[in-house]
Amino acid sequence: MGKAGKVLAALAVLLLVLVASGCGGQKTAGSGQQQAAGTDQKQKLDKVRITLTTWAGYGPLFLARDKGFFKEEGLEDVEITVIGGLAERKAALKGNQVDGMATTLDIETTLEAEGVPMKIIWALDDSYGGDGIVAKKDIKSVADLKGKTVALDVGTTSHFFLLNCLEKAGLSDKDIVISQAADAGQAGQAFVAGRVDAAVTWEPWLSRGVKEGNGNLIINSKETPGLIVDAVAFRKDFADSHPREMQAVVNGLAKAMQYFAENKEDAIKIMARGLDMKPEGFLDGIRLYNLEDNRQFYQGDMLKTLQKAADFYYDKKVINTKPDVSKMIDGSYLAKVPQ
Repeated sequence: MGKAGKVLAALAVLLLVLVASGCGGQKTAGSGQQQAAGTDQKQKLDKVRITLTTWAGYGPLFLARDKGFFKEEGLEDVEITVIGGLAERKAALKGNQVDGMATTLDIETTLEAEGVPMKIIWALDDSYGGDGIVAKKDIKSVADLKGKTVALDVGTTSHFFLLNCLEKAGLSDKDIVISQAADAGQAGQAFVAGRVDAAVTWEPWLSRGVKEGNGNLIINSKETPGLIVDAVAFRKDFADSHPREMQAVVNGLAKAMQYFAENKEDAIKIMARGLDMKPEGFLDGIRLYNLEDNRQFYQGDMLKTLQKAADFYYDKKVINTKPDVSKMIDGSYLAKVPQ
């Protein structure tokens, strides 16, 4: 081969190398893009099971589920179970039939004291008139309850609320006759039926007690702000082993509350349907917490409410040990919610 032929051959080889490199580079770039796309997709998370009772303040959980906000965060399966009795809800949690519970902060302190460590990750609502005491017309104040028969669910939030009210009136539970009810709703029913002098209950039974039971609302939770706060809490063992699921729950609830702020009428319909309640007056006496409310509440007021509940239940011998409530609070997920 002549000199010119050798040059042409060398150029041909060089051209083939460049073409091959170019194709290889394109393939590598395409592979990298596919990997990046796969990384951006939300990974499917484990199933999360939550129990609660029929209370409008728990509506955001149904809103986040039914609007698909949990799914957007990778939580394909969020099971929400309504169980009326507190003892039954506690049994489900202790027996690992559910992973978490939406309930009041004071009840979460009793779970901690009963040997079920809890992690509170989101505050749902503050009762602002939704809980109270309805009594016969001749009973005008909490002080007038002395010697009267009062229906309530002992060892629950109703009991906690009553004891606080009695203490402020200079009384204790020894000054009244307690009629045990299965839950706050049944306490309200007992009053409407005329079987007791008063009842510690919630809406709609407060209103029904006044209208149908010819009663008098002597006090409600508007007069005890911050005392009855509901939150989502999970067993510590589950929360610790499922941090991605916990973050997804918080992110989904933050989205739900944003949707509520922008589409209140539709949001209320969805929440009411989830709880099998009517949308009319659904949130009467209730103030829902959004992301900013949560961040503020976690800065100190939550700890104060938990401590007050733990002290109160321990002093009244409802619990045998006083838990370290500071260990129950986990606000780390709130700080990671995307803006």
